[in-house]
Amino acid sequence: MADQDSDTDKMMAEAEAAEARMMLDRRVVHADPSTPETAEQQPLPEGVTRKPVEQKSPAEWAYERLILYIKNFEEQLSESEEVAMGYTGGDVGIMRIEGMGFFAPDIITFYGSDPTGTKTQLVQHVSQLNVLLRATPKEIPDAAPRRIGFRMAEDLNKA
Repeated sequence: MADQDSDTDKMMAEAEAAEARMMLDRRVVHADPSTPETAEQQPLPEGVTRKPVEQKSPAEWAYERLILYIKNFEEQLSESEEVAMGYTGGDVGIMRIEGMGFFAPDIITFYGSDPTGTKTQLVQHVSQLNVLLRATPKEIPDAAPRRIGFRMAEDLNKA
C-alpha cells in the first residue's frame, strides 16, 4: 500500500507542478475599475498551455502572447474599426495587421499594408519588440470587419 500512496503523491506533485507552470506571472492594474477585461486577466487558451513555456523559443512565446493581446484589443473595437499597429520609436506611420508569424528562436514578423494600401512587412527581433495597437477605420466601410486576432487565436488551438 505504501508504494501506491507514494505513486499517488508523485502524480499529485507532478500535476501541481504542471498547474504552476500554467499559472504564469501576469498582472494588470487600471485606473478605471470598469475597464474591460484585458489579456492578462483572461485564462490562457488550451493551445497556448499545451507546450510548456520553458520548451518555447522567445519568438514563439512572444507570438502567442501578442495574439492574445490583439484578440483582446479587437474585442473592444466597433464594427467600423479594424486593428492596426503603429511603429514605435519613429514617425513612420501605421500598418494594418493582416498576418503575423515567428521564426524561432527570435524573430517576429508582421504582414499588412499601410494607409495607402502599400504592402508592408515588419521583421523584428524579440529583444526589440514594441507594438502599439491602434484602431483604424475599415478599408471597405460596408464590409464586415476583419478580425485577425480571432483567426490567430483559433490557429493556436489547432497547433
